[in-house]
Amino acid sequence: MSDFAPVAARLAQSAEANREALFELLRLPSVSADPAHAGDCRAAATWVRDYLANAGCTAELVETGTADAPGQPIVFAKSKPIDGAPTLLIYGHYDVQPPDPLDQWTTPPFEPTVRDGKVYARGATDDKGQMLTHPLALAAWHAAAGGPPVNVTFVIEGEEEVGSDHLDAFLDSHKAELACDAAVISDTSQFAPGVPAICYGLRGITACEVSVTGPKADLHSGLFGGSVANPANALAKLVASLHGSDGRVAVDGFYDDVIPPSDEERAAWGELPFDEAKFLADTGAPSPVTPPGATVLEGQWAWPTCDVNGLTSGYQGPGPKTIVPAKATAKISFRLVPNQDPAKILGAVRRHVEMHSPPGVRVEVKPYHGTPGVRFDTDSAPFDAARRAIEHAFGTAPVMIRGGGSIPVVRSFGELLGCPVLLLGWGQESDGLHSPDEHFSLDAFARGALASARLMWEMAEG
Repeated sequence: MSDFAPVAARLAQSAEANREALFELLRLPSVSADPAHAGDCRAAATWVRDYLANAGCTAELVETGTADAPGQPIVFAKSKPIDGAPTLLIYGHYDVQPPDPLDQWTTPPFEPTVRDGKVYARGATDDKGQMLTHPLALAAWHAAAGGPPVNVTFVIEGEEEVGSDHLDAFLDSHKAELACDAAVISDTSQFAPGVPAICYGLRGITACEVSVTGPKADLHSGLFGGSVANPANALAKLVASLHGSDGRVAVDGFYDDVIPPSDEERAAWGELPFDEAKFLADTGAPSPVTPPGATVLEGQWAWPTCDVNGLTSGYQGPGPKTIVPAKATAKISFRLVPNQDPAKILGAVRRHVEMHSPPGVRVEVKPYHGTPGVRFDTDSAPFDAARRAIEHAFGTAPVMIRGGGSIPVVRSFGELLGCPVLLLGWGQESDGLHSPDEHFSLDAFARGALASARLMWEMAEG
């Protein structure tokens, strides 16, 4: 189909119906972390499957896990095949974060409410609203032209918010069916209002819990203080040892494999409309803290970090309780840049902890999940097509950015399928992801669907 206009017209005509479809999906409390909502997760999966089937796809629910420990189903769908046409693989998730604390929502989290052109509901931007733009695009192609001009494969999972435990097994077992020219994920953000973006790189992560134990029970600090090591004091020393006086991570070898951003990247990022004063106002931080010589964006996107995520020890109630606590724990995460190996970094952290552990206590390092960072070459046909599609839908060319967070499936797609991954986010970082009053711009929702439909056309046109 050489004329895109009928598809755009169809999206415009169905704008109200598309919003109602979003509201239907948002009303399903598909909280994957809570077993009580397993039925709601399945209902959301069924809703997505049925929508894609009605848009001309062959669509099914693929069960995950085992009979004794079932997981949430994966929606696997394909458009009508076209020999010789490019293939897009679209990934998203239908599960959402728990809505707690409920008393901080202005309106109920699973009753979508429109205020000031935005829909407020859990999952509005993460990821139901952003994910749904792609099925809407497919439906418009189906109605206007009998189907899209490219092959489209959908993988929509229900465990992203709890670690995607069963996704890699699905990808591995369906590898041949998932072959594609590019994968598309809309689970990121625009750079700023009115500034759409394509994200071409993400930091990785590794994490651990450090536990320090001493006496077998809390002890009276007057009777035992000074003769028994205090685990809280020991943990404080360990945590302090992780950074040098210049703020750099002090773990031996931590920076060995870091590839700094190129001069071209730094120059491009320096031209982005970043408002440091607004950044500080939004975060409430009194001043930025970045690696030596780095800007805020460089610190977020291109340098690794060590962050204490939580500390627990001793008495936390009102008033004093003079004890030597029996145990102290710290949860610590490390955001990693491309070329850093999570296992190697965790090994270096273990050695650091062993080397700096004070006498009189026992120290244990418990590892958590890890995934490497990714960076894609933006000089390729899929990235060019995405640029044109976004400019068509949003009226301005997208900026090229990296992201500071981690999306493990991006690495899985890149390694397993050998394809570029287009991170096309329609939301804003201020949309309240994982927070009360999560919301999503309905204008961005409509433009995202238009950009997705246009991307299919651009890929076909070459």
